[in-house]
Amino acid sequence: MSTAVRPKSGIRTSSRSAVARIWPPALAVILTVGLWWTATTVLSPEHSLLRRTAPQHVFPAIADLYQRGVLVSDAGISLWRLLIGLAIATVIGVPMGLLIGLSTRIEQAASPVVQFLRMISPLSWTPIAIALFGIGNQPVYFLVAAAAVWPIMLNTVSGVHAIDRGFLDVARSFHATRAEQLRVVIIPAVRDHIRTGLRLGLGTAWIVLVPAEMLGVRSGLGYQILNARDQLAYDQVVAIILVIGVLGSAVDFLASRLPGRSLNGRTA
Repeated sequence: MSTAVRPKSGIRTSSRSAVARIWPPALAVILTVGLWWTATTVLSPEHSLLRRTAPQHVFPAIADLYQRGVLVSDAGISLWRLLIGLAIATVIGVPMGLLIGLSTRIEQAASPVVQFLRMISPLSWTPIAIALFGIGNQPVYFLVAAAAVWPIMLNTVSGVHAIDRGFLDVARSFHATRAEQLRVVIIPAVRDHIRTGLRLGLGTAWIVLVPAEMLGVRSGLGYQILNARDQLAYDQVVAIILVIGVLGSAVDFLASRLPGRSLNGRTA
């Protein structure tokens, strides 16, 4: 009695699909590093500082910063400042977005001010932030929150506008109070829009955080860039820039995986 051996076509297919997903970004990274090496090692003048930014100098500089304990501690401080600033922006942006989205009169009144303020670069507020809070973490929190609050607020407004009015009519037919409508209908309906606003605000805040850390604080990745520049350690400057890019990508990836829930109860 012979036993038929089942083909492992499913395993081979999944392996091929995994390779197909991996090789395009891997090839792009390899090509980017190759162009980077060519520009800094082959094409740059022999005694140029640009040669210090070549990959063969930068990657060991990352390892050196890690071994000295600088990289982890300053990255943690920067992420903590980002979290605090983002929390402040959320506490301000979500209620304001709900208020503006739910009231036509308030939206008409607030629209010119909101459109004016959101077009101002967050870093333009630096002198005001230092005048109000002095030197330290508080100006950094302020600038990060100023960068993140507008995407969060505007996406919350968009979420309110996108609510099917039939859901609100049903809630009113059951004599639901305003608070009950907010808790049961409105907030679940705008959750995905808030998540999108958080992701957009996070990206903007991360960009603003690094220059904000160059304004008097003595820790964080932005400060370390200035510190390395003052020592003419351009390999460390580029090393920290790479770390900023990797951390920013990781934070954005995590933000894209935040759970969202629609009114039908399905989790995104």
